[in-house]
Amino acid sequence: MNLNATLFFQMIVFFVLGWFTMKFVWPPLTKAMDDRRQKIADGLAAADKGKADLAQAQARISLIEASAKTENHARMVEAEKQATALLDQARREAEAEKARIIAQAQQDAAQEAQRIRESLRSDVAVLAVKGAEQILKREVDAQAHAGLLEQLKAQL
Repeated sequence: MNLNATLFFQMIVFFVLGWFTMKFVWPPLTKAMDDRRQKIADGLAAADKGKADLAQAQARISLIEASAKTENHARMVEAEKQATALLDQARREAEAEKARIIAQAQQDAAQEAQRIRESLRSDVAVLAVKGAEQILKREVDAQAHAGLLEQLKAQL
């Protein structure tokens, strides 16, 4: 075999192999690399969009938390006001009830005192009549009268 012919055939085989690779092998490889590159680019874009969405969500969460804290504080203040108002109202009602009970007790005490006075007057009148009756039945004697008056004082 001739060295020139061998080199010539090797060149032809090399060019055929190069043409075959460029025509049938290279396009699917470049297409696969382009698809992979596009997937990576889409993934990075989605990651950036996710980061942006996360930042927006965190901002909204911060706003919602601030709003909730403010609303909670307002509700606490309102609840404290209502509690104070209820306590004041209960205190006023208790004071009114206390005054009513005291007035009723004073009225009852005054009526009881009046009833006792009336009873005492009738008892004193009965005793006076009994004393006069006993004085009139006996003879007039100063010592006897003094003794009867002492008995009346002891009964009163």
